[in-house]
Amino acid sequence: MVSGSRAPMAPPRTNDAGKCGTSRRSLLAGAAALGALGAAGCSRVATASTTHGGDLLSRLKAQGVVRLGIAGEIPFGYIDKNGNLTGEAPELAKAVFKRLGVDRVQPVPTEFGSLIPGLNSQQFDVVSAGMYVNPDRCQQVIFADPDYQMLDAFIVRKGNPKGLHSYKDVVDKKAKLATGTGYAEIQYAVEAGYKQSDLLIVPDQVAGLNAVEAGRVDAFAGTALTTREVVKNSSKAESTKPFAPLVKGRPHVDGGAFAFRSTETSLRDAFNAELKKMKASGELFRILRPFGFTKAEMTDMTAKELCRG
Repeated sequence: MVSGSRAPMAPPRTNDAGKCGTSRRSLLAGAAALGALGAAGCSRVATASTTHGGDLLSRLKAQGVVRLGIAGEIPFGYIDKNGNLTGEAPELAKAVFKRLGVDRVQPVPTEFGSLIPGLNSQQFDVVSAGMYVNPDRCQQVIFADPDYQMLDAFIVRKGNPKGLHSYKDVVDKKAKLATGTGYAEIQYAVEAGYKQSDLLIVPDQVAGLNAVEAGRVDAFAGTALTTREVVKNSSKAESTKPFAPLVKGRPHVDGGAFAFRSTETSLRDAFNAELKKMKASGELFRILRPFGFTKAEMTDMTAKELCRG
């Protein structure tokens, strides 16, 4: 999730733009805590900027708080068992926005497919969910440069009995495949020749692990990070070596980034400037590392190149 996921993640689904609630991909430990935070976040943010480049950053400084759209997906952005906002994207947001003069962040939980509609309808100020940058999304929002890059991997039974190392393997060996709701892996599997109607769609990687362990599928497709994290305590399943899915016949590496409304180029540019400094100093990696990210997942890719596809 899928990234995500996401999350890790496919083009956004057409959920109601005004929806405010928990994510079906959520791995939240405290439903009550999420409900309280979500209720606090359902009021609308200030109206859209009308000045050239947007004036949202100055308004956020005056307010002292920025509202983050999150999708409740470990490790990208979620509420922990103590009711605290955390994840790679929120922790990065805390650091960047503090540098920009905004001391507090406030989570607004929603479904992954509602993140872009929610952003554009003023439900929150920025998407902070590790969202993959792709051409479809770039028609709807603007992205900061990616803070990480990500390959895919499978959850398979111990020993990988069917020898599944790519989507082509899944097709050739007629394996049963699962992936998550709204995941980019749906498109990657279909592009490899897998029938979308044959895919088992589950809420998240935990459900995917359960499906593999129970023998309902041969593999679950997700990001390399989420698959390797979720199998750590499994005695029946393992994660495969990461691989690049093929897009238009070429190996493709995804990048996850923060998303902003199209009018807010000044905020996006200020965010990018701080992100660049943090990449150079190593601070970005220090923030992401506790969430399972490795140096192999640090990147110099730009949003511009990913928006080209």
